[in-house]
Amino acid sequence: MLKVGVLGAGHLGKIHLLLLQQSSNYELVGFYDENAEYAEKIATEFGYKRFDTIAKLIHAVDVVDIVTPTLSHYKCAKVSIKSGKHVFIEKPIATTVEEAEEIIALAKEYNVKGQVGHVERFNPAFTAVREQIENPMFIETHRLAEFNPRGTDVPVVLDLMIHDIDAILSVVKSKVKSVHASGVCVLSKSPDISNARIEFENGCVANITSSRISMKNMRKSRFFQKDAYISVDYLEKVCEVVKMKDAPKEEDLNGFEMILQNAEGERKQIYFNNPEVAPNNAILDELETFADAINNDTTPVVTLEDGTEALRVAYMIIDSMNENN
Repeated sequence: MLKVGVLGAGHLGKIHLLLLQQSSNYELVGFYDENAEYAEKIATEFGYKRFDTIAKLIHAVDVVDIVTPTLSHYKCAKVSIKSGKHVFIEKPIATTVEEAEEIIALAKEYNVKGQVGHVERFNPAFTAVREQIENPMFIETHRLAEFNPRGTDVPVVLDLMIHDIDAILSVVKSKVKSVHASGVCVLSKSPDISNARIEFENGCVANITSSRISMKNMRKSRFFQKDAYISVDYLEKVCEVVKMKDAPKEEDLNGFEMILQNAEGERKQIYFNNPEVAPNNAILDELETFADAINNDTTPVVTLEDGTEALRVAYMIIDSMNENN
């Protein structure tokens, strides 16, 4: 079993602690949180071992799970990697692209593995249709959340939209050509709602909307490709695939088919598929797959490079917002 320690015992850190304790791939050694009073409370309440310095925790483990505020991701990753430890880093990977690129370089230099916590890659609704998303040419996503002060120290792009940026980059195998975006500050000092249009070199266009001041929660994506439409509801964990194929001859129809005919007289049959979505805990799955990558010396599902590219595109969106505001 891999010995693991958690840096940061906030809202998400506590979830990681609970799941790592349940995992059969990890031995949870303990945690560190810079708020000593709060850390003592967590240790007493849940029975986790509390370390009083980051250095002591790092020394005691094989894997460091970094669930601290984004501003400290780079510092925590740097000291962990230089100690020869594998790192799991919550999204976004770092505060800046330059920091993220240095994390990549350090991981290569010290021959350790790293994974970034883009958890929607493990959402069962997405994984159920992932292999059916082939060369999408138009993508539309909406990620709307009710207001929560936690996370408002950064723009909504880094808080929410980056989830969809990463998912889109994982299925569009083309470089970003251009980005056009706008955003509005409503309750926070940084934008609370943003819309971005990403154009890729292969012609694909992604239209992404994120808000943290909505009346209801929504996390939906729609992928349009030749002869298919695929929808993913990350929140409700359901998906749908609508496909088209050449319609049978009239004499072969039974009367129940859905047939469409275009202006050129071509007839297509529409058929629906609701793939089975197997229930899972996406956070546990991402942690378990990282253990598999370490144990089997394979590439993590969400690499440090993936996390860096998502951050790079996020800052392209933020730059475009700043230009247009």
